Amino acid sequence: MIRIGILGSIGSGKSYVARNFNYPVFDADLEVSKLYKNDKKIFFKLKRKLSKYIFSFPINKNEILRAVLAKKSNLKKIMNVVHLEVRKKMKIFLKKNKNKKIVILDIPLLLENKINRKKDILVFVDAKKSDIYKRLKKRKNFNSKLFKILKDFQLPIEYKKKNSQFIIKNKYTKKSIKTAIKNILIEIK
Repeated sequence: MIRIGILGSIGSGKSYVARNFNYPVFDADLEVSKLYKNDKKIFFKLKRKLSKYIFSFPINKNEILRAVLAKKSNLKKIMNVVHLEVRKKMKIFLKKNKNKKIVILDIPLLLENKINRKKDILVFVDAKKSDIYKRLKKRKNFNSKLFKILKDFQLPIEYKKKNSQFIIKNKYTKKSIKTAIKNILIEIK
């Protein structure tokens, strides 16, 4: 099984690129949403660590947002609880798809949390800062302070680019993405 990890800045289009590979995708953001919505154990762990902020189940994302905006260190507390569970979900996903030729890992902090393996193929989704910011501002719950906190938590973009085997220039057109993916798949097969 070939594991392809998708890297890039927040808002660069990683999830869109991941879906367009047309192979099974492990979407860490989706898994976190499911945990917030369905997992009472996660709720109680977060409530214990962040009792000033977490009150309701299913976990309200605004409560998470308030916790992170109140103290940068709260993000680390959340990650310590949530990422362990996300790793378990990823293991289940990999087991379920073990006979697939290729799987896609859409995990925002893939390198930061050392989830990748040496032989994983890393694809960096590159987009202009101005395009990224324009797209992020269109998001319903966009918060520039949160964006900065999350960005500060990530490894430098240049490091991610340097460690990627492929770079996709995201011009936010379906055709350019499809062509770039097609070329990557030809090269790795």
